Amino acid sequence: MAKEKTLEDLFSDTLKDIYYAEKRILKTLPKMAKAAESPKLKKGFEKHLAQTEGQVERLEQVFKICGQPARGKRCDAIEGIIAEGESIIKEFKGTPALDAGLISSAQAVEHYEITRYGTLRRWAEVLGMRNAAALLERTLKEEEQTDQLLTGIAEQANEDARQPSAPKGSGRTAKSGGAGKSSGQRGAAGEAEDASSADR
Repeated sequence: MAKEKTLEDLFSDTLKDIYYAEKRILKTLPKMAKAAESPKLKKGFEKHLAQTEGQVERLEQVFKICGQPARGKRCDAIEGIIAEGESIIKEFKGTPALDAGLISSAQAVEHYEITRYGTLRRWAEVLGMRNAAALLERTLKEEEQTDQLLTGIAEQANEDARQPSAPKGSGRTAKSGGAGKSSGQRGAAGEAEDASSADR
């Protein structure tokens, strides 16, 4: 008879999932930074690369707390999100919409990570692993801050993408919308509600 799975097993599997994702993201961020047109966006990606290195180290500490070797488990979700980002780089290279697309892809990654870290932190609390919960909480806050940073950069990127004839960084005031004001709200590329109301 198969062993009954517990919350501890679920925590372990999800920890391996996000560890794989973070290692994959480490390889992808330099490509995104290189592709970005906006100096601010390039800097944002480079800053998050350094943060991600620290996040990987924290995950390794969590594995140690759990008495497990740091080992990843293939995450199809992050592979799909990264593949979409690579497609955007290829299809929109040299166009005014590139940065808006990069931000959209980056925020999809951030929202995935925010969900994972929020869940892991809560499970760690339930399992009585206070030190692990504290490490996961620290990373969760970093991911939320990165999402907010991308939201701010998206304002100008969206305006540049909407008006391809305008020079980049022309100083025009970006219209409200773009990325969500915080995690869990609309992403940088999503303007469906505004578009539908404009058609009425």
